[in-house]
Amino acid sequence: MVLSLVVLISGGGSNLRALLEASEDVEFPARVVAIGADRDADGFAHAEEFGIPTFSVALSNFPDRETWGDALLAEIELWGPDLVVLSGFMKLLPPRVVDALSPRLINTHPAYLPEFPGAHAVRDALVAEVTETGASVIVVDNGVDSGPIVSQQRIPVLPGDTEATLHERIKPVERELLIQAILDVANGVVDLAELGR
Repeated sequence: MVLSLVVLISGGGSNLRALLEASEDVEFPARVVAIGADRDADGFAHAEEFGIPTFSVALSNFPDRETWGDALLAEIELWGPDLVVLSGFMKLLPPRVVDALSPRLINTHPAYLPEFPGAHAVRDALVAEVTETGASVIVVDNGVDSGPIVSQQRIPVLPGDTEATLHERIKPVERELLIQAILDVANGVVDLAELGR
């Protein structure tokens, strides 16, 4: 089965690029059909390079989060994706959007969940002075990084690590986990609907 993917980004899209490169392999069982963002994201440059359509739905153009979410969901559903991937998408999706897409909605997170949920996971790990953190891929639910875990991996925190150096070591692991998770879903190794039960 070849999965069709819509990827949502907010920034440079390093995970997105890794996914686009992986999907150039004819054997890779997934194709990105569209890339969306909540702003004019730098990652749209990858979309242009790989010839992938884009859409942008800015929260500032709507009276509230719910209306914005409805517009975003409408854009996503135009593409009929099998899976929606949040790849550095920095907005919390309204419950209606999550409910419409989950469990076909996955996200990467730079921590070994349930440790260090939220937007500052790398900084929080350093503040807590832990010796290891990690990376996770989860099914998105209506909590903050609280959905069922698809896969995760531990990453050591090294002496002298800063938020920037630690994050740079986490990113490639996040990318590997994401690509493997998509492979596992496409090949029937992981059933997203079963994870939350």
